[in-house]
Amino acid sequence: MEKLKAGIIGCGNISAIYLENLKNSPLIEIVAVADLIRERAQERADEFNIANVYNVDELLQNKEIELVLNLTVPGSHAMTDLAVLESGKHVYAEKPLAISLEDGRKVIELAEEKGLYVGSAPDTFLGSGIQTARQAIVDGLIGKPIAATSFFMGGGPEAWHPDPEFFYIAGGGPMFDMGPYYLTALVTLLGPIRRISSSAGIQITDRVIGSGPKEGTPLRVQTPTHLAGTIDFTDGAIATMITSFDIRGASDLPRIEIYGTEGTLSVPDPNYFNGEVKLRRFGQDTWETVTPVFESSQNERGIGVTEMVESIRAGREHKASGKLAYHVLEAMHAFQRSSLEGKHVMLESTYDPNAATKANEDPTEIVQSN
Repeated sequence: MEKLKAGIIGCGNISAIYLENLKNSPLIEIVAVADLIRERAQERADEFNIANVYNVDELLQNKEIELVLNLTVPGSHAMTDLAVLESGKHVYAEKPLAISLEDGRKVIELAEEKGLYVGSAPDTFLGSGIQTARQAIVDGLIGKPIAATSFFMGGGPEAWHPDPEFFYIAGGGPMFDMGPYYLTALVTLLGPIRRISSSAGIQITDRVIGSGPKEGTPLRVQTPTHLAGTIDFTDGAIATMITSFDIRGASDLPRIEIYGTEGTLSVPDPNYFNGEVKLRRFGQDTWETVTPVFESSQNERGIGVTEMVESIRAGREHKASGKLAYHVLEAMHAFQRSSLEGKHVMLESTYDPNAATKANEDPTEIVQSN
């Protein structure tokens, strides 16, 4: 089968792992890269032997390219997605889908209007960690899921990231940065979200860039850096979730735990593709390790793109979809709205995590094809 030709817009930090993981893909050939800073695109092209370095318009006008990976900064995701779709190409973007709900809706609606696919990170939920936990729930190992906890507790990325400013403006913060991993995993495991209530604040205001050429530069924090809330799922489970950039010490809280009528699942870090799933059944004194449904390495970013291309070829629903990303986007906005308005926020969107699974092959084939 002829490979689908793809281009990348945005050659920052995250682009390297996509290029590394996709360079030997049997389904996708990266034929061009583009970036607002041409030298940065040229560096990636030289590093991974990419034939063409374009500006964005040149890449979009190339009729040979059918798919674009949008790896720009969050504030540019929706604008770039819309330009890609208008050019008649499928698009897969880094998370989040958009900053505003209005822009997220525009992306989904334009894709549907043009009959094109829109996908979005994270795709970590396709790895063995979350998929093993999902299968354990499907198999009834903890009975009916009734509750969950979900914690991302960190000190912020300014200590190591060379350009961390975007983490502290609208579309950043721990919710928009790490929330997509945790919320996508929770929706995969527990189904769609019905409503959210929360409190959000900026608990540590004084920040300084800690590395790179901007080391020592003060950061202005313009978005919540600590959000704590309660999620009610359509099927009845209730989750407690905290995301924070304000934890300056350490935390021993679990990443995700799912509590059922017959036991508990300890779910690995949803920022990675693998990790042990632990099970403790009702009445047991010890935890047991659940056998993985397949094997994953720690960082397989790009399997969502691969699965989307498989779905394009087969004309079926894909898993790391814009619809899932929009539901997660609405949930992230609900955390902030609930705190501002002092009330529960009902979600208007929904998502069926079984829709693509019913149409697609076993997840093991997704990983093996990347």
